[in-house]
Amino acid sequence: MRRLRARGIDERLHAAEVAVPSLRALRLPLPLRLVMRLVLHLPPLALIALVGINSVLVLVGCAEPDDARAIVLAVSQAPANLDPRLATDATSERVNRLLYARLVELDETGRPIPGIARWEQLSPLQYRFELKPDLPRFSDGQRVTSADVAATYRSILDPALASPHRAPLALIERIEELDQRRLLFHLSEPDPLFPAYLGLGILPAEQVAAGHPFQRRPIGSGVLRLIAWPTADRLELERRRDGQRLRLVRVKDPNVRVMKLLRGEVDLLQNDLPPELVGLLRERPGIQVLTAAGINFSYLGFNLADPVTGDPRVRRAIAHAIDREAILRWLFRDQGRLAEALLPPEHWAGAAGLSAYDYDPAQAKRLLAEAGYAKDLPLALSYKTSSDPFRLRLASLLQAQLAAVGIDLEIQSYDWGTFFGDIKAGRFQLFGLTWVGIRLPDIFRYVFHSDSTPPGGANRGYYLSPEADQLIDTARREPDLERQASLYRELQSLLHRDLPYMPLWYEDQIAVLRDGLIGYRLAPDGNYDGLAEVKRAGIERAEPR
Repeated sequence: MRRLRARGIDERLHAAEVAVPSLRALRLPLPLRLVMRLVLHLPPLALIALVGINSVLVLVGCAEPDDARAIVLAVSQAPANLDPRLATDATSERVNRLLYARLVELDETGRPIPGIARWEQLSPLQYRFELKPDLPRFSDGQRVTSADVAATYRSILDPALASPHRAPLALIERIEELDQRRLLFHLSEPDPLFPAYLGLGILPAEQVAAGHPFQRRPIGSGVLRLIAWPTADRLELERRRDGQRLRLVRVKDPNVRVMKLLRGEVDLLQNDLPPELVGLLRERPGIQVLTAAGINFSYLGFNLADPVTGDPRVRRAIAHAIDREAILRWLFRDQGRLAEALLPPEHWAGAAGLSAYDYDPAQAKRLLAEAGYAKDLPLALSYKTSSDPFRLRLASLLQAQLAAVGIDLEIQSYDWGTFFGDIKAGRFQLFGLTWVGIRLPDIFRYVFHSDSTPPGGANRGYYLSPEADQLIDTARREPDLERQASLYRELQSLLHRDLPYMPLWYEDQIAVLRDGLIGYRLAPDGNYDGLAEVKRAGIERAEPR
């Protein structure tokens, strides 16, 4: 663990700080601005060398010839589990979306739309689904039938599997197969959002019954199929319609990923890149940079069971002390937009009318004084984050801005496993994280309901509000979606007032491609769906499979 205090910041954390026209805009202490000015006079290539010199040296002379047919995507984290019933990490879920077909998809506003099936609500407790004709077969040649759908969801509901996706599906009372293409879901309670919960990949019933190890040997009917998984850091895939080979390789260090891209060892990068490296890549010939608005929600989480961060005046003071616009502009290079709620405003249940907590240091000081803190009695807080260099730089900026209003923030950085373990266990005062891929409003029950404190959910800050519980419960039972959306907006207004989370921003989605690749499309939640269409310009592929 590394501990950084306001008066003893490790200068190495700022060796790759972003070049900004005015360091005063970030409101950093003078010594820190001077350190950063020295670094920022370095030319761009020297900056890359400085932040990744050891990694770059490792690359010299070790390039291996690659299959010229394969399109190579380098990622920061390798997939861990290719069974959609069990996967929880972002990379696994993104790959699984391409390996397996789903009954239901979500549109850009988060509403359910047909995937491989259409549905009809027969009553508040009955939904009939019908598979579309001429569906792609499973990768082992079997046809997809209603028996496969039923087997998939019955296995998820089986406590013996211990699927992390079981909870929202627990309202399924039974599944009735009508024929090879139709099946009936019987529910124990009404839920107008039920079709949206059926977005998990479908597995073949025969292999489900046999206990097939899908986590390492997936059998799906999606657009890709697994060819080989020779090492934990390398995944070989094939697009089924045209035989295009795709390779995922794990390269943890962003500087190494960039160098591999520039050397031609990698064709494509997506996200997990410091904004200054993205800026440098925009200027490189032969490189394309794609940007799209994102929906992944970054926030500060508070421990409301702690006597200090449990004080709403302290939480509001922190909200007024942080200049989010300056951080987005200078640190993120405008690669993001401010957030006021977990769901983005364009979501069908989004709360577009929430007023931001303005950057107001004077108001922050008044709130701290009301809470009993003063210059001779400063507020001391601890902030936990990962050891990722960019997240440490963000933490240092938060530290500097809070110091300006009299808050002494101690930064505690850990490797990802230790950090996330502490957050899940409630061992924190303040932390920073991002919710990735959130599309359904049932997230509010999981994160903010009193019944969802660990281990029953992700209410890790112990936000206990009867008013919030009632809104969540009422919205879940409301049959009318417009009324349900109104209830969720009321809930988000309450959360914005109580601040169990302080909303920060939605970071943009970024893809960096070598020239010659076309057809790649960014998804707002960071999925790899663009791999279904990306190709090399001027190259025709084999007949569809």
